[in-house]
Amino acid sequence: MNNLSIKCLKSETIQSGACHGQFLINFLKPGQGITIGNQLRRVLLGDLGGMAISAVRIAGITHEFSTIPGVREDVLEILLNLKGIVLKSKTKEVQFGRLKIQGPSVITADLIQLPSDLEVVNPNHYVATLSTSNILEIEFRFEYGTGYKLAMQTFLDEADNYLQLDTIFMPVQKVDFKIENVYDTANNISERLFIDIWTNGSISPHEALESASQIIIEVFTLLINNKNINNNNQLESKKESISIEPYTNIAIEELQLSVRAYNCLKKAQINTVGDLLQYSPEKLQELKNFGRKSADEVFLTLKNKLGIILT
Repeated sequence: MNNLSIKCLKSETIQSGACHGQFLINFLKPGQGITIGNQLRRVLLGDLGGMAISAVRIAGITHEFSTIPGVREDVLEILLNLKGIVLKSKTKEVQFGRLKIQGPSVITADLIQLPSDLEVVNPNHYVATLSTSNILEIEFRFEYGTGYKLAMQTFLDEADNYLQLDTIFMPVQKVDFKIENVYDTANNISERLFIDIWTNGSISPHEALESASQIIIEVFTLLINNKNINNNNQLESKKESISIEPYTNIAIEELQLSVRAYNCLKKAQINTVGDLLQYSPEKLQELKNFGRKSADEVFLTLKNKLGIILT
């Protein structure tokens, strides 16, 4: 793994702003290619986020089974076309856009008025055809997310008259990988991993690979940190159990308690620190004439002199 290297073999823009990239990871140990390839593929397809249209409000329309006067497409067809608009975003906050146009006109994605943080990747994407002089007005709601969200999973106030869309947030459309064995002059085997990434154009394949790698690193970093925490807790518990053991035979006279506290303990047949440790704080205060003040004195003395804390 010390000689591990990665190289971009191909980077190209294909139709409608989509991108394709091919990468080569060299000098992997046998078995590491399938492990890394599978992990990257899962994260690339499932964990990377993007911005998409989640709902629209069309003037004069209250449900998706309506038709719009002067528009060739019905509302369902328009909603389907809107799902194909790809957005590049500088923010993860909910954003709003607007389209207001008078026909006749062919409506494409570049006619939508967007906030400064959003950009359309495929501006020539077809939305609808307005064949008369009617005015078509649409308000858009843009959301950031991961994966795929059904319209029924979006909860908006019905009074707003928003039509909800099945939303595809995934910027990565497809991932393929293959593994080849490489033999050196000493007949030692290593692997090389070829990975192909197709994105919708909102991020480049290189950016997608970097983001996926960072997510994987963060997950394993959390596992390492949790392991260290657990080990530290186990060590501390072990130290506590070991440190208490040598003090169990110490006579309570060595604690130099006040006369009242000492006499109460002796009357209860508590003669050593070991005997004292058999009592919980609540049980100690139940001893005759042993009040809260005496209990606090015992707890403080055990802590300061022996480092023992009663719980």
